[in-house]
Amino acid sequence: MSIDEMEGVVSEVDTSDDIKANFQLLERAVAQFDTRFTLRAIRAISSLRKKLPDTKLASLDVTKNSVKDVLAEAEQLLSKSGQQGKKREESVPEVEIYVGILIQVYLWDSKRYEDGALFSSKLVDEIRSLNRRTLDSLASKAYFYLSLFYEQLDPKPPSRQSEVINIRGKLLAALRSAVLRKDTETQAAVIVFLLRNYISTADIAQADALVSQVTFPEAAPHNQVARFLYYLGRIRAIQLNYTEAHDHLVSATRKAPTNTVAVGFYQASMKFLVVVELLMGDIPERSIFSQAKLEGALEPYFRLVKAVRTGEMHGFLTVVKENADIFHRDGTYTLILRLRQNVIRTGIRMLSLSYSRISLRDICQRLGLESEESAEYIVAKAIRDGVIEATIDTEKGFMQTKQAGDIYATKEPAEAFHERIVACLALHDECVKAMRFPMNQHRLELKNAQEARERERELAKEIQDGEIDEDDAGGDFEGL
Repeated sequence: MSIDEMEGVVSEVDTSDDIKANFQLLERAVAQFDTRFTLRAIRAISSLRKKLPDTKLASLDVTKNSVKDVLAEAEQLLSKSGQQGKKREESVPEVEIYVGILIQVYLWDSKRYEDGALFSSKLVDEIRSLNRRTLDSLASKAYFYLSLFYEQLDPKPPSRQSEVINIRGKLLAALRSAVLRKDTETQAAVIVFLLRNYISTADIAQADALVSQVTFPEAAPHNQVARFLYYLGRIRAIQLNYTEAHDHLVSATRKAPTNTVAVGFYQASMKFLVVVELLMGDIPERSIFSQAKLEGALEPYFRLVKAVRTGEMHGFLTVVKENADIFHRDGTYTLILRLRQNVIRTGIRMLSLSYSRISLRDICQRLGLESEESAEYIVAKAIRDGVIEATIDTEKGFMQTKQAGDIYATKEPAEAFHERIVACLALHDECVKAMRFPMNQHRLELKNAQEARERERELAKEIQDGEIDEDDAGGDFEGL
């Protein structure tokens, strides 16, 4: 035997020992009904996936054989047990499903997407037929790879003939089963996968209907909560509900893990958050783009922010054209196209501050508009919305900016002063209430009442024992 073959045998034995250790964790999880052992076995997959090519999983035929035969054969190959038949009969279903997930990981790393999609479909059907609560954590992982495999099949999303559409019925059936069985982990995972599925093919109406008809479980894992908020923020942004989208995306970025493993999710959330803030008329803070995790990924968005902030239409169009592929890949392209009106409004505001009078023709040239009629319409809309204070002379074709008068001659200072007075009075009232009700006063009253009841019991006992007369006890015990 050559040195390479010997090293391969040793590596395979070590991998088998690590896998068998996870089998023992799963058996303990079933015996003690404790999901912590299952989670430990799932977390170990990240360290095992590099060693899986050294095993004999490549010899498995996952397309022709049934899922039970594949899992049984894979368990034999991985366990390296002398009593393979007895081991297979005594193994719990959790071990078999765990082996199925290892096969999914191996197929994904080997880029065998078609084989992985077929095997994953059979695996989730087997999980549904078992109906065991100790399989909940494993089920969510199996559905995760099911969605990933189908996303890689041709034609890929956002094509309307994409294969991801074909698994929606399977995911919806899994959601119904998870709700009936009160399987929180699978329920949260499948909701997220369905939203991702709908968004990938631009079926926003169906995604919104799903959100309105289901209740996301409160006890879901934090990673699923972050994903749910991220997709919900994307849906609300497409529906022009930017305020709600901003709240969801901010929550998603705060709940996102801080380690390097989930840096991609954090970057994707921040990209949508930057675009949504621009659509709301706000400018993101510059410190966001200087973070080590975001500096490279958000570089095109930083250029976009500068173009929107200065109101340069030519610069905005240049940034969009040069980074169109990146914006398409990120899924932000359609939202960024909506920023054109924001750039125009910012440009008009900058022109109103720079010129007291400017012709509509010059506005067209500076902002890159099609005609003077378009410029007149946009300027009129900006005046109506309160963006600028100006008038339009349609006969001579120019915009006249109103001269800023003495602000102290208006009611604005008095209104601001009144708001401050109201805030001070509210703070004074809160301080007075805090002084009237000392902290923990109710506890002191309860303590005094308890002491009084104990004294009453002692006096009542002494009266019953004849050690004290009722007259000596006073008038407090007339009712005894």
